[in-house]
Amino acid sequence: MDRLANTVRPYAWGSTTAIPELLGIEPTGEPQAEMWMGAHPGAPSRLAREAGERALSDVIAADPAGELGSAAVEKFGPRLPFLLKILAAGAPLSLQVHPNLEQAKAGYAAEESAGVPVDAPHRNYKDANHKPELICALTPFDGLCGFRDPLEAAALLAGLGVDTLEPYVDLLHARPEESALREVLTAVLTADPEEMTKTVHAAALSAERLGGPYIPYAAIAHHYPGDPGVIAAMLLNHVQLQPGEALFLGAGVPHAYLDGLGVEIMANSDNVLRCGLTPKHVDVPELLRIVRFEAGDPGVLRPEASPSGEELYDTPTDEFRLSRFVLAPGAAARDITAPTPQILLCTAGGVTVGELALAPGESVFVPAGDKTEIAGTRGGTGTLFRATVVV
Repeated sequence: MDRLANTVRPYAWGSTTAIPELLGIEPTGEPQAEMWMGAHPGAPSRLAREAGERALSDVIAADPAGELGSAAVEKFGPRLPFLLKILAAGAPLSLQVHPNLEQAKAGYAAEESAGVPVDAPHRNYKDANHKPELICALTPFDGLCGFRDPLEAAALLAGLGVDTLEPYVDLLHARPEESALREVLTAVLTADPEEMTKTVHAAALSAERLGGPYIPYAAIAHHYPGDPGVIAAMLLNHVQLQPGEALFLGAGVPHAYLDGLGVEIMANSDNVLRCGLTPKHVDVPELLRIVRFEAGDPGVLRPEASPSGEELYDTPTDEFRLSRFVLAPGAAARDITAPTPQILLCTAGGVTVGELALAPGESVFVPAGDKTEIAGTRGGTGTLFRATVVV
């Protein structure tokens, strides 16, 4: 097994303090948004092997079966199919959805055929893969996930007392669920930009004055003044996760993370279609084709404990499997050897993986089949997240 050196991405929405506090280092004053653990070509983890420090992506490419196991290679190909992150939101991320696998393959093929450069700002599909994802809170964590019941959304919008929102309120009352949500989101995203800016400004002032359930939207408007995504956000469920709780985000589900520190895992893809809260490209027709216009409970996940002490976050995807262990000091070591690749991440206290001691924010890559024993240290209870695949 190998200790990983990981890249921290300095996106503008990142917290300036959360990741440094986890790592026990001094903040730089700059936003630190995501720490990536995996073999994504954008920022692969690095590890020390006999020939010196190498990118995990290169190590896997040199011996896919040896690093990933034959079953994982047969099922997913010669690549690590997931990306693990520590995510620290100090401001709202973009409101977005991800395609399913069939949509991603078709969209990627179409843009390749049209000759759209992969790095073009208006490109929607960077690869041919879907991007299911799971976020697990390490601190209290705020987000938006899935559509509210149309009548609840209508009540929220009506409560602002903004005249230009009344047509949306009427639509939410008058149409069946799917068409109500589709028509209102379409109207918001295609409205005259100047008029929508005025509507968002009026809605933001009212939300700030009213407080209570409107507080998240006043905060969003503060970061993205005039953005139609502020109104679109009010169509979605506001979710507040407590540490240890999680959300699974499947294809077509609109969502945004607002604030907090969490462990995120996803299929290894860059495919994102944005609805708002961003200066980046918004392809409204393609977005509306991908979004699932279904209202429902966002489905907060809590881990399911097994007799072995492993606490699993059960999701309907095979590209990743996330679980955690809470390891008491002095307890006997646990064997978690697996025929699949693993990334193990410490998020609290101290743990040992074999002979390696991990502090919060430190991680290791374990090749398939390598003997793996984990334990807490004498310094107190430790928390270890385990990322692998389902074969």
